[in-house]
Amino acid sequence: MYEAGEEVLIVSCEDDPRAAGRTGRIVDEVAPGPLTDFRWTVNGIGLLIGPVLCHGHELQTTGR
Repeated sequence: MYEAGEEVLIVSCEDDPRAAGRTGRIVDEVAPGPLTDFRWTVNGIGLLIGPVLCHGHELQTTGR
């Protein structure tokens, strides 16, 4: 379970493979539901990559 503002490493991303290997921050205030197919919103990845939706298994916390 992640918290809003938590930094995560995107291990893989079905939504946008260019995000893999980059870090970003969780946007969601609550756990994702069926509307997003239970994927977390991650933002702040890079200039040319907008917010992406990633499954929990595609993310890894950085501890920051």
